[in-house]
Amino acid sequence: MTDQHHTPPQLDENHIIATRREKLARLRAEGQAFPNDFRRDTLAEYLVGSYGERDAASLENETEVFALAGRLMAKRVMGKASFGQLQDMSGRIQIFVQLNAVGEAAYEAFKHADVGDVIGVRGTVFKTKTGELSVKVSTLRLLVKNLRPLPEKWAGLTDTEVRYRQRYLDLIVNPEVKITFEKRGKAVRFIRNFLDTLGFIEVETPMLQPIPGGAAARPFVTHYNALGRDFYMRIAPELYLKRLVVGGFEKVYEINRNFRNEGLSTRHNPEFTMLEFYQAYADYRDAMDLVETLLRDVATAVNGSGKLVNQNRDYDLDRPFNRWTMKEAVLRFNPDIDAGIFDDRERLAAYAKKVGGDVKPSYGWGKLLTEIFEKTVEHELLDPTFITEFPTEVSPLARSNDADPQITDRFELFIAGREVANGFSELNDPDDQAARFHAQVAAKHAGDDEAMLFDADYIRALEYGLPPAAGVGIGIDRLVMFLTDSPSIRDVLLFPQMRPEV
Repeated sequence: MTDQHHTPPQLDENHIIATRREKLARLRAEGQAFPNDFRRDTLAEYLVGSYGERDAASLENETEVFALAGRLMAKRVMGKASFGQLQDMSGRIQIFVQLNAVGEAAYEAFKHADVGDVIGVRGTVFKTKTGELSVKVSTLRLLVKNLRPLPEKWAGLTDTEVRYRQRYLDLIVNPEVKITFEKRGKAVRFIRNFLDTLGFIEVETPMLQPIPGGAAARPFVTHYNALGRDFYMRIAPELYLKRLVVGGFEKVYEINRNFRNEGLSTRHNPEFTMLEFYQAYADYRDAMDLVETLLRDVATAVNGSGKLVNQNRDYDLDRPFNRWTMKEAVLRFNPDIDAGIFDDRERLAAYAKKVGGDVKPSYGWGKLLTEIFEKTVEHELLDPTFITEFPTEVSPLARSNDADPQITDRFELFIAGREVANGFSELNDPDDQAARFHAQVAAKHAGDDEAMLFDADYIRALEYGLPPAAGVGIGIDRLVMFLTDSPSIRDVLLFPQMRPEV
């Protein structure tokens, strides 16, 4: 039987909001709404760390008064004495509010305070009979009136749609979310320090570009009114960073946003953070060694060890990473084919179609091999694995292998079935690069929306001379997903792109 007296959640919330707005109106009338003159001098974490292990007796004579401010996360009123939970940027601590300590006006204000209000308190530390460290409040101020009710404590905030769209609410009620983003910040700081120590220089290059380059991807297009022409949000900083290597920045890196006009998924967001670095007088093998060391060290810096768990599987980054060629990997995970298929385009095309790959008449053996790799191998690469010898056809900016011009000195690093890094020995032959740009333009005219445009200025830069070099791009978001055991890229982006709210 349906309860005829049940109040719909939305109506109940509207009633709560209306009640709290009445409280705010009274505060406004009294000139007490939204004050900004309370200054805290202590965080909850400091008090817990400094006094949490001491016993109640040793705290009885503590007289130092601390000022704390934060959000009221729980409240229990018991006559002339009440308890609350105060949450600040560092954590939570219990507060103890007594009528005879704070006075009648402040106590009444606390009794009528709502969970979610921002308050400021001053008081001394003590321990309750149950042994919980608390602040015995001597003064209390309401600093911000909360108007919207927080999710019920027993239910929490578990709806991912709401969590991602209202990240501010997610951070308030799910403290573990903050830990993920603290680890992200720690990872980025470590990467910067790692590269700085090796003599790399951090730079910033344009995000608004007249020609999108440096990757095979569909760009976002915008219009620059002052110049009367279209510009593009960058899909990669690569060509600008290599221009700097031409100019003498022989070790250079950038950590910043890229934008790609593609779908939303657990692995893709249209704007994402990349690390790209370039080093003169190095090749792709040097770059692989550096990446392996970097990832091992950043895992230790963030999690305390190279051994970690991701999606219920153990990983050990202290072990040497696998290194396989693309052909070796395809044969390893496709036992029904043999190496002879690589010399037969028709067999490759038929097999690519069989495994669900995209097959077009314009695709050569390299593109078909890559389709098979992406459909049958990528998701199998759980332990850290470098895949090398990418076909030239799908590597328009990488240097061709000296022994076999059909492949390039390129690698991609996969962990937990995801591409985390891409790197190669840089193509520095201007004529070869121009020819590959022309091939990309032809592919675009043939219907490939992700093919590159011809960048004449970049060719001009190469004609001045790009030193032999290696470059790497590392997806920061995917790396943080792995380090924090996050199943979706939205879990490591504070404000992921969402479909329009209905």
